[in-house]
Amino acid sequence: MTGLLYIGCYTPESGGEGAGITAVRRDPATGRLDSLGVVARTPSPSFLAWHPALPVLYAVNELEDGGVSAWAVDGETDLRPLGQGSTGGLHPCHLAVVPGGGYLVSANYSSGSVSVHRLGEDGALGERTDLLVHEGTGPNPDRQERAHAHMVSPNPGGGAILAVDLGVDAVYRYELEAATGRLVPLGSRVQVHAGSGPRHLARHPDGRSAYLVGELDATVTAYDLDGPAGGLQERGRVATTRFTGAEPSEIAVRADGRFLYVANRGPNTVTAFGLDGDVPSYVAEIPTGGTWPRHIALVGEHLYVANQRSHSVVGFHVDVESGVPQEPGDVLELPSPTCVLPAKSL
Repeated sequence: MTGLLYIGCYTPESGGEGAGITAVRRDPATGRLDSLGVVARTPSPSFLAWHPALPVLYAVNELEDGGVSAWAVDGETDLRPLGQGSTGGLHPCHLAVVPGGGYLVSANYSSGSVSVHRLGEDGALGERTDLLVHEGTGPNPDRQERAHAHMVSPNPGGGAILAVDLGVDAVYRYELEAATGRLVPLGSRVQVHAGSGPRHLARHPDGRSAYLVGELDATVTAYDLDGPAGGLQERGRVATTRFTGAEPSEIAVRADGRFLYVANRGPNTVTAFGLDGDVPSYVAEIPTGGTWPRHIALVGEHLYVANQRSHSVVGFHVDVESGVPQEPGDVLELPSPTCVLPAKSL
């Protein structure tokens, strides 16, 4: 399965043209992608995640009546449903399974809330155990009229779950009670730069640093990270692009911790940064080969970009030493792609 990718999308229910989750075979040497077809037909599976110990795949259903869905992956293209459930919120856009695999946590964007679902021993989706609603606004009246939870990030070693909220310029810190599935706040929320609109957070593999991308001000902020406690101490920030009018989407750190990558919607670029100092240092910025790069994923020696509006996933070979994605990329046409999730050995 290590040669596979699973691609999420928007379906007509959310104004997209996709039909569900697509399985794609990847050539590890060349980066070439070949579609194996839609393997799970479900409405707007815009973000995907794995169970940490089982071959179980999860997706949000980014609808007004938000949901999450689960499948057991029995083969490359054989996905067996393991349940669906309501998130209790509007337009869930991100989800993650906590270490240990007991619970699934989701971010409801439009209603600014975080929901929790219990998972069975086989990874099957159980009942919702909590729904916690954020409160507040930000200085941008068009985008920050209320809370907008955009990401949930459990600490890989256990402890704090970070919830990034674009609407109130904050990162919330929670502890999850294993017995009840309830979220307990860990002190006050971390307030970030006003009007930055924090979207996604990437953790450094050393566990001591994190990088937060601002969708509304096109910046990356570097933090010292206390993972178990969820503490964030700012070190500085830089622009994500040398172009104007950018709305950054995804942020990712390479497995060796040397480079950081940010996708910039608007300019339709990916920027590479070096991570040899306190703040990311600009290395290069390349076109994504499409329009509206909603998501990126680093897989082996390749970087894959989901270009939502041009209906393509583009793979670039990344130079090991310079960290720069090499043009031109290999293009696979897929309708309204929103997320690239590599399969893993389980």
